[in-house]
Amino acid sequence: MKSLFRQTVLFILLSSAITASAQIRPVTRPVRTQQNQQPTQPTRPTNTQQQNKPTTSRQPARTPTNPPAKQNAQSSPASRDKILANLAADMVYVEGGTFTMGATAEQGSDAEDDEKPAHQVTLSSFYICKHEVTQEEWEAVMGSNPSEFKGKRRPVENVSWEDCQTFISKLNSITGKHYRLPTEAEWEYAARGGSRSQGYKYSGSNNLGNVAWDSYYGDFKTHEVMTKSPNELGLYDMSGNVWEWCSDWYDSKYYASSPNINPKGASSGPYHRVKRGGSWFYGLRSCCVSNRRYSVSSFCSNDLGLRLVL
Repeated sequence: MKSLFRQTVLFILLSSAITASAQIRPVTRPVRTQQNQQPTQPTRPTNTQQQNKPTTSRQPARTPTNPPAKQNAQSSPASRDKILANLAADMVYVEGGTFTMGATAEQGSDAEDDEKPAHQVTLSSFYICKHEVTQEEWEAVMGSNPSEFKGKRRPVENVSWEDCQTFISKLNSITGKHYRLPTEAEWEYAARGGSRSQGYKYSGSNNLGNVAWDSYYGDFKTHEVMTKSPNELGLYDMSGNVWEWCSDWYDSKYYASSPNINPKGASSGPYHRVKRGGSWFYGLRSCCVSNRRYSVSSFCSNDLGLRLVL
């Protein structure tokens, strides 16, 4: 009887030991990993690890596969060609002729010393754009937009004379044309209405509000081109909106010795290039067709842009 009891106890103890051993074996057995084998070598993530990498820090709007950005990039060459074709179509023929440049009678007391003496100038025919270069046109050529007052049909601004030369060089390379900045004489002749001039003080009117965005009418910002009335040649914003660079070096005494035929400004200068037309920041006097201003060629401002001629 005792023998049977002992066998039963031994059997129970043996069964318990086997069960306990089976339960703890998976936990106590060490797992060999690549990290354990090469503790000093970084491991390359597996495909599974890459897929499971957290993505909560990624911003959808900045992903390189953003569909709108990809679409715009794909359509940009065709869009650029259309924009530049429209630019070419907006060039207005200006028949050459003779006019009085400078402080003419209608300028009155607003004429300044560097606008004197009034003198006769004869120009060859040329083409000039009916509007200032727009942000859309600048960006189509340069791939960027430096303007402060954004809007594709607003004039580009914050561009220096030097920036304009880069823009024109690239534009001519793309189009095969010979765009350039106007000479100061060409600009004034066009602003006055060319051979169709009615002798207005501003470009297209004696009432500045009809034709210009200036400090009184402009709400201290640029406006879309061609939203005021044009002058006699169908040119817009030659008074107001933004100043427009000309090709000439500035010389306050140049009119006293200016050639009578196709003058191109002083032969050289220390710093300054001519700008014309006034802007949204300036008032009546600056918007007169005879008014002359200047800035260094590297100067940029949110009221300074350009107009093209051919």
